[in-house]
Amino acid sequence: MDITDPTARPRLAPHVRMVFNAARGEHALLSPETVWVINATGAAIVELCDSQRTIAEIGAELRGRYDQVADGDVQRFVADLVTKHGMEVDHG
Repeated sequence: MDITDPTARPRLAPHVRMVFNAARGEHALLSPETVWVINATGAAIVELCDSQRTIAEIGAELRGRYDQVADGDVQRFVADLVTKHGMEVDHG
């Protein structure tokens, strides 16, 4: 099973946290060595990545909230953060 498997259950890595900078109006993921600025859709994905929901469930939830969520958006976002060590996934 790979990190883009729809049954994978993503979560932020233990050393990463999400913050909202009100002065700039943007969300960011902070780790000891890196800051990733993410948009509102990315923040919505991160909020749903609780190691309980699958990637498929997160995608379905977002499609219920937003009009423009393409198949594969959640998988690509999660895969990108996993490769940067900002997110982890449980399989099964």
